[in-house]
Amino acid sequence: MSSDLLLLSNESDCESVLPALALLPHRVRVIAPDSSAMATATGYELVVVDARHDLAEARKLCRMLSSSDSGLPVFAVVNEGGLVVVNAEWGVDDVLLPTAGPAEVDARIRLRTARRGADSVAGGPVTVGDLVIEDETYTARLKGRALELTYKEFELLKHLATHAGRVFTRVQLLQDVWGYDFFGGTRTVDVHIRRLRAKLGPEHEAMIGTVRSVGYKFVRPSRASRETGGSRRADSAAQRVGQEFPLEAEQRADEEAADSGDHGLPRQAEREHSAPQ
Repeated sequence: MSSDLLLLSNESDCESVLPALALLPHRVRVIAPDSSAMATATGYELVVVDARHDLAEARKLCRMLSSSDSGLPVFAVVNEGGLVVVNAEWGVDDVLLPTAGPAEVDARIRLRTARRGADSVAGGPVTVGDLVIEDETYTARLKGRALELTYKEFELLKHLATHAGRVFTRVQLLQDVWGYDFFGGTRTVDVHIRRLRAKLGPEHEAMIGTVRSVGYKFVRPSRASRETGGSRRADSAAQRVGQEFPLEAEQRADEEAADSGDHGLPRQAEREHSAPQ
């Protein structure tokens, strides 16, 4: 599974820092390692700091990142000689050598990002603005109001909210929420997104944002947006639905397919089939 990584380096590409990254499917953005990196780190799953040359500055940057509220894992890329100075005060989650192979780098990234997701679930309910998602009871509440969600709607909402700010393609959502054994099309995602927005209501439907030609993301509501009425969003709702479902016949076919269940079963059977044991 690919991840969104932020590489802090003065180099222009990731291959110059960690050649293995260029051979992996992860999406890597490279920016200069300065104080603005704190704000730029939002929306990524892991930060990699180039610590091959200036160890003192790299240590300072790693400490800043690890102490921030983002909770993002921090990796440092150091030369073999720099390993002797890396200690707990750096605040890094792992250290990589520039010569590390693709299999090793991918395994370290995969294990650390998966552990972060497990830690967030184990830490209690997922809370984003007025939305509270309780994984143990499979309930989602918005301003104290329980949302009547199907199993897949709940899993989709939880997945997006847990990775707030990250953009997912429809294919990624199918793989992460429905699983690799799902044979339906990506329109299933569109149908479930539309239903989630309807259940969130006009005042909160903007929590699930559309990134044109890419997919969807969960948008953290700002304080101003929470205090503003939903009339403006309601006015734009019809326009967005028209853009995402230009053909009425296509929409009806997709809804009928979704109504039949995610595994070709009736809805009640789907819940029985998908409910955790």
